[in-house]
Amino acid sequence: MATSPSPKTKRGAARREQLLRAAEDVIGSQGFSAASIADITRKAETALGTFYIYFSSKEDVFRELVLEMGRLTRGIITGAVTEAPNRLEAERRGLAAFLRFVCERPALYRVVEEARFVDPDAYRTYFTNFAKAYQSQLSAAEAAGQLRPGDAEVRAWALMGMAKALGERYVLWADTPDIDHVVDEAFSMIRNGLEP
Repeated sequence: MATSPSPKTKRGAARREQLLRAAEDVIGSQGFSAASIADITRKAETALGTFYIYFSSKEDVFRELVLEMGRLTRGIITGAVTEAPNRLEAERRGLAAFLRFVCERPALYRVVEEARFVDPDAYRTYFTNFAKAYQSQLSAAEAAGQLRPGDAEVRAWALMGMAKALGERYVLWADTPDIDHVVDEAFSMIRNGLEP
């Protein structure tokens, strides 16, 4: 998936970021079909023509938001699990970090969910890339004796599906999400299903 080239100046990078944040808010709250480039530039407090300096279309900015969600999510989860003493604790920390991120950036999460219909290739790439890295980590943990033997690919997709559904139900749909409680309950099931 091609993305727009990065701006060459700090001012250009700041303007592009301003447009991305506006697109995240507008598309995340109104939905892709209802959102317009005029809505995005109005939210960004910039001229309509400025949008086209950084993005070729609404589809282009949408795709960039999906890719950004993938980069941010992987970075946040990696940071959360790096110091975990074992894979099971990494699962707990990763789930908590993901749900907190959804809580902080619900519009971006909604953009990714809508990508299933707006940009199926970006949606598939988002989850496939995440699953490949996840599968590798689970395989390494199994080889180290931290998880009982099993199919790492199926496990990766199952754990991702759990996190995705929990994010929707207990963060997007909840007025006051109790992330710690959700993580405790989900982790109990994960631990009892994966413990060696």
